[in-house]
Amino acid sequence: MESKRKSMEEMQQEVDQYIGQFKEGYFSPLALLARLTEELGELSREVNHFYGEKPKKSSEEEKTMEQEMGDMLFVLICFANSLEIDLEEAFDIVMNKFKTRDKDRWTRKEQGEINHESN
Repeated sequence: MESKRKSMEEMQQEVDQYIGQFKEGYFSPLALLARLTEELGELSREVNHFYGEKPKKSSEEEKTMEQEMGDMLFVLICFANSLEIDLEEAFDIVMNKFKTRDKDRWTRKEQGEINHESN
């Protein structure tokens, strides 16, 4: 299933159009936080199955981390939309924080290492 890449703004609009067709609209912030927590638990379970010591039972449905992250993203977008938060702006704020406050927190790679890994 190939599709065009979407900006966060486009994703927020798509979710808003989807939710907007239902009378119930967005859930309350508390309900959305509970759903986000539930989805995080499902992602955690998948990570534990793949990287941890707990293999899946043969009766368990096959899910992927990609699906679980998609579920989390959908709920996060619902949460942001319900509070009228622009996630692109929120992302820019947090990246600025990391680039300034944490700029010397970790050991930087040499320029050659960075270029080599991106090829």
